[in-house]
Amino acid sequence: MKKSTYIKLVIVIYTIVLYTLNTSAQSFKNLDQVSHDISYLRETMVTPPLVKVIYGRPKAKTAKVFGNKVPFGEVWRTGANEATEVKLYQDTKFGKTFVKAGTYTLVTIPGEKEWEIILSSNLDVWGAFQYDPKADVARIKVPVSQAENLETFSIVFKKAAQKQTLMVLGWGSTRVKIPLEIKKQEHLAGL
Repeated sequence: MKKSTYIKLVIVIYTIVLYTLNTSAQSFKNLDQVSHDISYLRETMVTPPLVKVIYGRPKAKTAKVFGNKVPFGEVWRTGANEATEVKLYQDTKFGKTFVKAGTYTLVTIPGEKEWEIILSSNLDVWGAFQYDPKADVARIKVPVSQAENLETFSIVFKKAAQKQTLMVLGWGSTRVKIPLEIKKQEHLAGL
């Protein structure tokens, strides 16, 4: 084989290999099927946040999610994939427990009539598989209520009593309201 033919062959093979590596590096195979969302609590739409929640939003095929798809009495990641993360920008009363500003993992133990809601200092974990009660920062119990069916797990904030906001978890027909009290909340408008 002539030297010039050999060089051309090497260039062609090298180009094919580079093209193959480059196209597979840009592949979007195995993308996560569960969307993620961020829910903010703010005084107004343009003020800095007071609370931020980042969570996975699984979908349900039925109104009866809890006690079915998500078992009662077991620690749940409160969403999908990575554990739900709550960032408190100010010291906050979580139920009746005072919690310092910081970032925490939110896990829950669903029950038929009430849920245990847990803030944990164990961050950057997958689901509730690495849940450790020793890392609990706050643990409260809240009642369950029923409402219209929500196909996708959702978290929103709603103004409640004068100094209180509720972080509402909803999926299927289940609603759970977590009471929060933030010092600046007297100024909350429009929640």
